[in-house]
Amino acid sequence: MPNAITLTSEYCPVRIRSLLVTTMFCGFTLGSALGGFAAVALLEFYGWHSVLLVGGAMPIALGLALIALLPESVRYMVRARWADARIAPQANLAGRHFVLSDLGIGKQATLLRLFALALRRGTALLWVTFFMSLLVIYLLQSWMPTLFKTSGMSMRASAIVAGVFQVGGTLGAIALGWLMDRFNPSAVLAAAYLLAGVFIAAVGHLTGNPWLASIAVFWAGVCVSGTQVGANALSAAFYPTECRATGVSLANGVGRCGSVLGSLAGGSMLALGLSMSSLFTLVGVPCFIAAATMLLFGFSQRQTDFSRHQPPAAGSTGKAIPTPTGAR
Repeated sequence: MPNAITLTSEYCPVRIRSLLVTTMFCGFTLGSALGGFAAVALLEFYGWHSVLLVGGAMPIALGLALIALLPESVRYMVRARWADARIAPQANLAGRHFVLSDLGIGKQATLLRLFALALRRGTALLWVTFFMSLLVIYLLQSWMPTLFKTSGMSMRASAIVAGVFQVGGTLGAIALGWLMDRFNPSAVLAAAYLLAGVFIAAVGHLTGNPWLASIAVFWAGVCVSGTQVGANALSAAFYPTECRATGVSLANGVGRCGSVLGSLAGGSMLALGLSMSSLFTLVGVPCFIAAATMLLFGFSQRQTDFSRHQPPAAGSTGKAIPTPTGAR
């Protein structure tokens, strides 16, 4: 996933980058949903061996197709000094002038690059955001059906209400990507995380009414699951070319630690005997933390951008600091 996010981001024009990255990422959630239906059909007609055979053969076929057909990032090709750094060799570019703004950054170890002065604060804030976001997502995905059944819903109603969460996440990813391209992206994500906490807390008060609970779960999916996809787009735009894949990968890795904790936390919270309202309110707290880190991220970026545009101090070299936000 981090490599797909990185490569898509490298291709995208800045003005619609977030929308295109989040739309691409919807393939992951749609594929997850279709995989479940496919597994049911394969199990019924061909047995469990068929699930593993098809599941193993499809990635191999896809991998071979990508090796043959998928072009490399043009930014990578330029940095690596490939002889023909073009993704459309047939295009007539006579008289055109292009600038890749972060190519002036010197070569450094990509892992250390994440903690350079211009990136370290943003890296830390993204890690906290990913951790909190995936903690909530996996906690809800793992325990929502059980929690709803415990509150008195039927198994069928519990499964339907929980499934609405994924639908909301897919639609929310596209909507938030569109908003991120038109407004301050960190502010959009902060507002969405804040609303996610509110809707998750509301679910605990609505478990007695499956219809109202479904509406709250849908909007929780829009805000928290969709926002996690938007956070991937934001992280890809934040890091420069030479450490973009590393930055996105590590942010997702830290987030996976949160997902493990979230999956385990559900059982512990049930053991405490909390009421549904108290339990879901507690689940919403990490969303409020993620909202705060996104606000701090946006404030940090504004400070960095302001400092770049200040005239050099007396005695300084006056050299411009390359921006880590990619091509403009």
